[in-house]
Amino acid sequence: MQDYLLYMLGSFLLTLILVPLIKKLAFRVGAVDNPSQRKVHCKPMPRLGGLAIYIGFVGMVLLTQPITHQIIGLVLGGTIIALIGIADDILDISPKAKLAGQIVAACVLVAFNIDVDYITHPFVEGQILSLEYLSIPVTILWVVGITNAVNLIDGLDGLAAGLATIAAVTLAIVGYSQGQYLMVTLALMLAASTLGFLRYNFYPAQIFMGDSGSMFLGFNLSALAIMGFVKSITIISVFVPILILGIPIFDTLFAIIRRYFNGQPIFKADKEHLHHCLLNKGFTHKQT
Repeated sequence: MQDYLLYMLGSFLLTLILVPLIKKLAFRVGAVDNPSQRKVHCKPMPRLGGLAIYIGFVGMVLLTQPITHQIIGLVLGGTIIALIGIADDILDISPKAKLAGQIVAACVLVAFNIDVDYITHPFVEGQILSLEYLSIPVTILWVVGITNAVNLIDGLDGLAAGLATIAAVTLAIVGYSQGQYLMVTLALMLAASTLGFLRYNFYPAQIFMGDSGSMFLGFNLSALAIMGFVKSITIISVFVPILILGIPIFDTLFAIIRRYFNGQPIFKADKEHLHHCLLNKGFTHKQT
């Protein structure tokens, strides 16, 4: 338990110290989110905060964890995602380019054996379902889907960071009960890094995480779910990741359906996400 607290403290403090420096860097390199009709904020905001989360998490992982095959895959894939997000925060790259990068990062996980090669039968206790040739596409679909789901809910101060923290802590709690101690350690460090950023992102925000943060969080949550639960033989392995990440998953699913029936491109942003609907109902930022 003491190790967990030290790892969390290190990740939290590292991110907390870095955010003000990265805020200045964001203005210098043009990583600024300007107001628009679709957005809630009313002034230009720096949006490179995800870089602080990345350094806080990956830095502590490399400093404290044995450099195993899976750790290399997680760090390498997360670095690819972070670089794509940084490029988008500065240059506004196309959705197709981001999707291609996400697929590459997911393939890195597969190459380092972080994949869904079998799952527990959802209705027959103890029975295993081997995915065989479906393993790679299922893994890529899960990772890319969760990465984009967290990215899409990043529409209010503290929303994506708050939900990601809750999801990471919940993964850690359930993982501890299942004896998945590596995943517990990683999930707690990810939560602590996000909390360090949330200090500056909670309403009213001083900085946004940008795609460098939202995609990085989604990518790592999806990878940790695979490492911790999907390869477990207990029945909980099928439902826990879906339940923990339920809000971004279903918000994204409804967004895809809504845009399809409205004749809009799936990747075109709109102002009809769950958090927008709650704001329109009269909820404040904090209540939402």
